[in-house]
Amino acid sequence: MTRKTTKMNNTWKRIGVMALSLTLAWSIGPMHTLPHAGAASSACGKGDHGLASELNKGSGVEGRKLQFTDIDFLSQTTGRAAGKGFLIGTSNAGCTWQSIYTGQWQFEQLSFPNNVTGYALAGVKGSSKTYLIQTDDGGSHWKRLDTPGVPTFKYIDFSDTNNGYGYTYNGAYRTTNGGMTWTQLHTPANTRAAAFVTAKLGYAVVVVPEVGYKLEKTLDEGKTWTTVLRVKSDTWNGADLYAHGQQVWAVLYGDAGMSQQSYSLYASGDQGKRWRQVFAQSTAGAGPAPGATMDGKGTGPANPGGHPGNMALIGNQTAYLSAGSPAADQIGIGRSYDAGSTWNNIVVKAEGYSSRISFPAGKTGWLVVTSDNAPAVYETTDGGTTWSPKISF
Repeated sequence: MTRKTTKMNNTWKRIGVMALSLTLAWSIGPMHTLPHAGAASSACGKGDHGLASELNKGSGVEGRKLQFTDIDFLSQTTGRAAGKGFLIGTSNAGCTWQSIYTGQWQFEQLSFPNNVTGYALAGVKGSSKTYLIQTDDGGSHWKRLDTPGVPTFKYIDFSDTNNGYGYTYNGAYRTTNGGMTWTQLHTPANTRAAAFVTAKLGYAVVVVPEVGYKLEKTLDEGKTWTTVLRVKSDTWNGADLYAHGQQVWAVLYGDAGMSQQSYSLYASGDQGKRWRQVFAQSTAGAGPAPGATMDGKGTGPANPGGHPGNMALIGNQTAYLSAGSPAADQIGIGRSYDAGSTWNNIVVKAEGYSSRISFPAGKTGWLVVTSDNAPAVYETTDGGTTWSPKISF
């Protein structure tokens, strides 16, 4: 799965942060600049900004506890956080937030190539199906994009309003007309994750029964594939794949059990020519991680959390991984500034069992925490060492 890490294109860079803020305010309405009545705690970056009662009136949120599911920032000041039946936004680095959307769509993943046009994967109440939806007004209104003959996407990634990739459980698709039509890209048999950096350059994680996993690479739009890494594993329960520039990262899953998940993280900083195992998480309840040594331990440091969230890749060296631990009700972040040669884990002082991140810059990032008690959005400006709450329900 290709993860965009810096979505502010050259046009936005020239226009600057002020234009981004003005565009957001224009596209989703005036920002809340004063606390609502009875919401004295809604100071800059504090509390729920008076939004909890407003969002709970939405048709897609009624009778449901507010819960965040994804976050997507275009710049260090402008972004959106999504949940089941709602979407909120900020244009001043989380000082104030406003409701953008409430309704039927239960958001799962966001992909905004600019501040007006966006795409999302979302479901509806009472159904397990996921749909591809699109907005042309910053997220206030959404329309469904039909994808006949295409399996359900598990991840989407749009680089601009027309060009994007959609990844299914075992395949990859590309669109050049804003999701109206999709072309299937050839991937190897038994593919469990894919990521394309360009139309020609792509990677795939392949399951080899009774052996383990293979990482494969293509330089010709999937016409031919070359094996660049082999990982032994007694179990193969899927994978996540991330690629950006020179970086390629693979999360390989082993078994799950007793609220535990075994998984390994592999990284390459030279387009898959050389690889290193960053860490392997083997547990008593889930068993050995893919590629773990005989004693169940990996070659790297401990993991950031029991269950991976998503990764953010910046440039050719910097990478972040979000994670959560349902058993410990604790969130963690892992990071590397050298394409996985060294790895550092950080415990986030926040209750929660899962998380997702968005990093618009090398050390400025955003985190949404899924929690039974305190779902919240956090910001870091020092590469994840410290996190500040910006809105909580």
